Amino acid sequence: MTDDTVSSSDLKRAAWACSLGSALEYYDFALYSLASALIFGPLFFPEQTRTMALIASFGTYFLGFAVRPLGGVLFGMIGDRIGRKFVLSATVLLMGVSSTLIGALPTFHDVGYLAPTLLVVLRLLQGLGAGAEQAGAAVMMTEYAPKGRRGFFAALPFLGIQLGTILAALVYFFVVSGNPHVTETWLWRVPFFISVVIVGVGLWMRLRLKESPTFIRLKALKRETANPLKSAFTHSKKTLLIGVGLRLAENGGSSIYQALAVSYIVNVVGLKGPVGVLTLICAASVGAIITPLAGRISDRFGRVKVYRFFALLQLVLAFPVWWTLSQGNVVASIIAISIALGVGTWGMFGTQASLMPELFGSRHRYMGVSIAREASAVIAGGIAPMIGAGIIALVVLGHEGEARAGLDAWLPIACYLAGLTLITLYTTFKMPETLNRDLDEPRDALEVAEAQLASAINGRHPPHAAQAHL
Repeated sequence: MTDDTVSSSDLKRAAWACSLGSALEYYDFALYSLASALIFGPLFFPEQTRTMALIASFGTYFLGFAVRPLGGVLFGMIGDRIGRKFVLSATVLLMGVSSTLIGALPTFHDVGYLAPTLLVVLRLLQGLGAGAEQAGAAVMMTEYAPKGRRGFFAALPFLGIQLGTILAALVYFFVVSGNPHVTETWLWRVPFFISVVIVGVGLWMRLRLKESPTFIRLKALKRETANPLKSAFTHSKKTLLIGVGLRLAENGGSSIYQALAVSYIVNVVGLKGPVGVLTLICAASVGAIITPLAGRISDRFGRVKVYRFFALLQLVLAFPVWWTLSQGNVVASIIAISIALGVGTWGMFGTQASLMPELFGSRHRYMGVSIAREASAVIAGGIAPMIGAGIIALVVLGHEGEARAGLDAWLPIACYLAGLTLITLYTTFKMPETLNRDLDEPRDALEVAEAQLASAINGRHPPHAAQAHL
């Protein structure tokens, strides 16, 4: 007999552990996004021009995404063989320690090129942890939640990410934004030192968590696979492509609005004061409402329809939002990003929480979700700010000497975002509905749907009828 029943107290504990753990962990990641856009340039890349320092800063931001597939594979292997709980504890420890150490780094002024080198190393470690965090939290909550409510409960860890973003922005606002010469003081280090709380609180919460009931049953029946990576690539090639396609709009949009748009309105448009930080606070506040709401709506109307709706919304908003950002109005810019990011992008985020785990079979679910999420994180989320910064640099070259020379970059950036979103919209028409599927089923949702379709066709055209026709 196995203890795979889920009581209401177990469900609440899992929801708190995954949600608050993700909030604490993504405090670190959001903090790095803000620092990349606003302060890392002069601290670690002072020998570059302002534009090139921004590109270099976003380059380190990208590296955190580039290593995420490796973290996804490494921890996905462990999550499908040893369990979800162990991985969630390991990732919170890894990201917490890495972010705390960023606050202790010497700057370029102190040790020269060693400073950006150490920043890159810690960013890579941070990315390794992030590569498994979202996948693990989503898989754990999807496997814990009862049918009919998976969308809502699986979205709660993603709500935690919004709360972590708000926390990072608030700390940044009160500690950093009030000082225009913050890079010349020790104050920029304080938000990173606060990350040490992650290690204690995150570990305490997640070590008390009970293992996923689906994994308990899988292990009791001895159905776990010895090589989840091989299993995923053998049985889930189409599903992995679907997962990557779904993520291009959401992950690309998230990075474009959180990092690139903030940098654009501050460094190119020239908005003064803590407008970048206030924008993220407002957008994340909207997202904190939309994320669980999207999950709940998907429980009623289906994952695919809801995901498609939010992707279409992002596509429709791309051009008017970026045009608004180019106009230099503070209130309009905050509202535009809050709607585009908080509703369009994070609406997909909340729906995706249960959709991605439901796409994969039980034997390699953690690995499948990790690979799909993190491969897309590299080709969409991580590289998007770099591409955007490159676009701005090219526009500046074309208008050299003019005031606010990079202003016209809004149009090609909007086109780039629209292109990513169109790929995602196309993907939603190539996938099955996953609502309330059996999570103990070892086959992927696409494989099951194809088998059911073949069975239905054979039912309408029995073998003897087909032979008579021939």
